[in-house]
Amino acid sequence: MLFRSWARVTDPAWPDVARVPDHVGGTHLLVTRHALVRQVLADPVTYRPDNALDAVTPMPASALRVLAGHRFRLPPTLANNSGASHPQIRAIVADVLHPARVAAQRPWLTTLVRDRVAQLGATLDAGSPVDLYADLAADLPLLVLARLVELPDAPVGAVKEFARAALELFWAPLDADRQVALAAEVGRFHRVLRDFAATGGGLAAELRAAGHPPDVVVGALFFLLVAGQETTSQFLTLLLHRLAGEPTVRTGLRTGEVAVADVVEEGLRLEPPIVTWRRVAATDTTLGGTAVRAGSSLVLWLGRAGRDPAVVESPDEFRPGQRGSRRHLAFGAGAHRCVGDVLARMEAAVVVAEAAPLLDGVTVVRPPWCPDNLTFRMPDAFVIAAAGARSTEGARS
Repeated sequence: MLFRSWARVTDPAWPDVARVPDHVGGTHLLVTRHALVRQVLADPVTYRPDNALDAVTPMPASALRVLAGHRFRLPPTLANNSGASHPQIRAIVADVLHPARVAAQRPWLTTLVRDRVAQLGATLDAGSPVDLYADLAADLPLLVLARLVELPDAPVGAVKEFARAALELFWAPLDADRQVALAAEVGRFHRVLRDFAATGGGLAAELRAAGHPPDVVVGALFFLLVAGQETTSQFLTLLLHRLAGEPTVRTGLRTGEVAVADVVEEGLRLEPPIVTWRRVAATDTTLGGTAVRAGSSLVLWLGRAGRDPAVVESPDEFRPGQRGSRRHLAFGAGAHRCVGDVLARMEAAVVVAEAAPLLDGVTVVRPPWCPDNLTFRMPDAFVIAAAGARSTEGARS
């Protein structure tokens, strides 16, 4: 279950805190209730973020040598930083992703999405299938982030491959050969980031000006290029797939009876791209009546917390605007709450407003498939076709 927690989120049998083994003989405390997950996230002293980016499959010496050969280092910067430098680093990143700067990108993004939707609609009308992940959602968040962070013109495909490789290397169950291959890919891109961190403008320049060393600048960029764009493209794909099966919601969007913002929040609650997050206990304590020893790994089940009946009225139904819908923990909580939440919401709102009509009168040819991963959904495709149209696309079993 540990690596497919998104698939068993509706199983009612889970206690508030459960001891769960992993694939390498370790044990974790799985926290399932909204109130307890929030309690842990809001207390970074008792529950530290130090293990948030640790590889869930310990890396063999062969993979570590590959990373060392690329001079790969990932010091605490954002998600796993419990030190004194975190507030300043976070403040610099938050300023780059300030709501006013995000809002300024909306007209540009709307035009881009509208043009793509028109092209996809024409393809559907011609009887051919379209992949709403590859042809719409995959690169949008990266293109927006590049404008905000002032990234150089890097090949979009290379950045996406790096980001997905990093998510797999650090959060998936892997064999040694796969770890070595992924380490080589992540290490090569780390070299590119080091060059940009040393000379680039925008966020990199601001972090340098604040006196942060090169490794910290690289670490911030590394995390942003994963969490700041890959998770959002995943969410857009998952949300569009969910909307394909919600004709009543699409009708409400069309008539104005359902608000786009409410659809986004309900999507974050029911289809979060990040389904778990980790903390480590700093001291012996008690959580929900369960004894927690210092050093224990806690896996916070964000996806299940969003369906807690103590918080939301109809936990398993997609009902935009229902009581408790906005109390999800898709962006976390506390001092390490996602600094890009405004950006992700803006991107999702634009895509829902512009692309939802594409889902009328279509059939799902290939639903998203998600690999085993502790934390990230990582859908690989979402193929639709006009109802009745023939397609050679096969569905993955």
